[in-house]
Amino acid sequence: EYKIKIGKIIFQAAKIAVGSCGAISIAMALNLEYATTAGIITLLSIVPTKWDTLKLSMYRVITFLLSVIVAWTFFQHMNSEWLAYGLFIFLLVVFSEWMGLKATISVNAVTGTHFLMTHDFSLEFILNEFLLVLIGIGFAAVLNLFHYNNAQQRSLVEDMRYVERKLQQIMEELEKYLRNIPMDENVWDDIIALEKKLEYHVEAAYEYQNNTFQSHPGYYIDYFEMRTKQCNVLHNLHYEMKKIRYIPKEADIVADYISYLRPFVTEKNDPTPQIEKLHELFDEIHYYELPKTTDDFESRAKLYHILMDLEEFLIFNRRFVEGLDERQRRIYWEESVSYTHLRAHET
Repeated sequence: EYKIKIGKIIFQAAKIAVGSCGAISIAMALNLEYATTAGIITLLSIVPTKWDTLKLSMYRVITFLLSVIVAWTFFQHMNSEWLAYGLFIFLLVVFSEWMGLKATISVNAVTGTHFLMTHDFSLEFILNEFLLVLIGIGFAAVLNLFHYNNAQQRSLVEDMRYVERKLQQIMEELEKYLRNIPMDENVWDDIIALEKKLEYHVEAAYEYQNNTFQSHPGYYIDYFEMRTKQCNVLHNLHYEMKKIRYIPKEADIVADYISYLRPFVTEKNDPTPQIEKLHELFDEIHYYELPKTTDDFESRAKLYHILMDLEEFLIFNRRFVEGLDERQRRIYWEESVSYTHLRAHET
């Protein structure tokens, strides 16, 4: 993760530097006024994902016309320049916030200062300002087609394996708890740490998805969201275990099932056989001798609830499997690959 983070920072900095220099050089070659503004617009328009950059570029073009109209309204009809600019910014911010276009404020504010200093609203100067915006966002859009996708995809696959190992480890700890086996690990800490990790992995999966022009990488998002829900189930399951006053003999049956289930916490697992085995266990419990004391009854009820939590754990897995479309199954489940699911052919 550290290497990926450093790589992304360096790559992003390089794109901004190259894009800003290129935009300024083109603006100067065209003899545009305030040519350096094109470089600033490129800097402000290169955001973490391709889709965000394209959307932001489109919004900059759309709001440019509005900023020109508002600037003309106040700058040409008010004697006080500072008051006129204040009203210009006020309306610009209100509109942008209202329409969810907050990211466009900075560039339009800079454009407004140019009109404020020149009071030139001729078609030629408006075209000058529009070309600055066009050059800036153009460089940003082109450079943001290039991303750190190969390394990011490899990292996502490694993250999947890490999450599976941690889930299996937590399940082993829960199994030991039911068997009254002393352990050095703190289950709460492990579960909470994994929940935080999964938040990061989901964000990374969304970023990777938004840096591609394909739909199938949404597989990673679905996978990590499924694991997040399963981790929450284990959190609740452990909470139920902690409420058991004493561990009854039937707990070994639940522990045995967790032991059986643990190796199946893998990416390419259809949980149907595990669900069927769990239902058989439910049926088996119905034939057990009825509890004789209140404590026995409460403990048996909590063990039953733990089995229901495990069923929910498996249902999340089944929904993930059933949600795969044919293309995702072919790419991620059926094709023979060595290190990654799919060679990242996007740049």
